[in-house]
Amino acid sequence: MVKITFYGHACFSITDGSTVLLTDPYLTGNPMAAAGPDEVDADYILVTHGHGDHVGDTPAIAKRTGAKIITPVEIGRALFSGFSCLPCNLGGTIRLPFGSVKLIPAIHGSGVPGALACGFVISVGGKKICHLGDTALTKDFELLAQEQIDVLLAPVGDVYTMGPDDAARAAGMIRPKLAVPMHYGTFPALVQDPEPFIHACEDQRIPARVLHPGDHIDID
Repeated sequence: MVKITFYGHACFSITDGSTVLLTDPYLTGNPMAAAGPDEVDADYILVTHGHGDHVGDTPAIAKRTGAKIITPVEIGRALFSGFSCLPCNLGGTIRLPFGSVKLIPAIHGSGVPGALACGFVISVGGKKICHLGDTALTKDFELLAQEQIDVLLAPVGDVYTMGPDDAARAAGMIRPKLAVPMHYGTFPALVQDPEPFIHACEDQRIPARVLHPGDHIDID
């Protein structure tokens, strides 16, 4: 079983019961955060790009827990010098004791000159979770259908990323077993109702569910 806990914005804890992966831990200063940086565990921290609302508390959490950081190599060099970063970049797969992490393209600014933003396909506990990061809609999502994704974490906030309609189109290309919206409601610019995304996914026969900060799901 894999447990996925939503802490707000693009931050999720993903665990198979022995290994904990934490994505984009923007907690301090996040009015929607369900926990503080001292309240979350991590063996690995996955950072999609270098903007502050995704880097977040990565250094503090990594220092406290000893977690290894997975992020495109240029972002690791620029932002996480002195921490244990696993060198990787888009298209590459890192094989680890719990499974693997594959970096996929995201159409978005990286926040670091010369670096690229990414998303992740995480294989853990016999399941595949796809965190799209911050991205626009792209036909490349059709390739992810071959990954047979169990849970898709998709940004729906609009303005800086896809909105609900484009995110639902992305889900239609990827065909996950479950779609979960993220990256909305945190800032005034991202005030967004996730329900249109839910309904548009369900119209395509893709199960979808809203997780409020602090909620979790168990994937058997």
